[in-house]
Amino acid sequence: MTSHLFPSPKRFIISRTDGIGDVLLTLPLAGALKQHDPDCTIAMLGRSYTEPLVRACEHVDVVLNWDEVKNRPLKEQAEWLADYDVDTIIHVFPRKEIAAAARRARIPRRIGTSHRTYHWWTCNRLAHFSRKTSDLHESQLNLRLLEPLGFETQYPLDQIPSLYGLTTLAPLSPEFSRLIDPQRFNLILHPKSKGSAKEWGVENFARLISALPRDRFKLFITGSAAEGMVVGPTLLQPFPHVFDLTGKMELDQLIAFIAAADGLLACSTGPLHLAAALSKAAVGLYSSRRPLHPGRWAPLGVNVRVIEDGIAEPYQGRLQIPVERVINTIVSNLGI
Repeated sequence: MTSHLFPSPKRFIISRTDGIGDVLLTLPLAGALKQHDPDCTIAMLGRSYTEPLVRACEHVDVVLNWDEVKNRPLKEQAEWLADYDVDTIIHVFPRKEIAAAARRARIPRRIGTSHRTYHWWTCNRLAHFSRKTSDLHESQLNLRLLEPLGFETQYPLDQIPSLYGLTTLAPLSPEFSRLIDPQRFNLILHPKSKGSAKEWGVENFARLISALPRDRFKLFITGSAAEGMVVGPTLLQPFPHVFDLTGKMELDQLIAFIAAADGLLACSTGPLHLAAALSKAAVGLYSSRRPLHPGRWAPLGVNVRVIEDGIAEPYQGRLQIPVERVINTIVSNLGI
């Protein structure tokens, strides 16, 4: 129930300043707020890196870039936040400096998890749950932060994809759109994760490339320029029919290219979650070990397949998932 001390919340900041997948799994929170009140205003506080993703979401009205003020004094950060005249900030990804700036800006409702000690003095609305011990998906945990507002927070996983709102994508550049082959299945392989997930290994991707029939699949490798240098000798140089897109796209073009392609294969990374959110065939390779397991981090969408290693205990090296299982999933389960 809304406190009598403040009018009903109408202007929100959702603060999430980490990676692509994390920000994407927070967008349903914006969708839920719009579902509750279509006339509310939502600002998303993030980083330069993820700004194109936030701009692709129809639920976000204002994009705020923390990188613009992160090195300024606390007083100036607070003034910057105060200029947006919001009544509620939701700290989805806790950062002490942002929480302090929001308090100093006198934002009326400041929501954060009770499991961050500094939230006890920087926030005045606390959500009492632990991500570490929860069985909920990351997107469901994000929605739990609406509890202090008295809003609905119990969303089944099959309802969450409808809350993404990725409808305002940038147009795909002709240099990339002409690569899409309407006669074949355009499959993006994203072999690296920037250390955010347990990886399958470039050697397994190479075996997969060798096995997929060229007349049915057109293959692309995505990733950063640095990742391209790592995977190139194994995945690109021996396979001239595979298109190298590493380091060639800004995020807005990567999102648009995923939307134009047919499917994507990756471990637990931002591009995998993007493919799922865009209703593409998304095949995710996962460890069964907590907290990396798909129960917490699975991609959510209408055409998702998750392949787990089935090993609950920690182990060294790459994901132990047989190449044959992945090939079978791609060729058979996706109906290609």
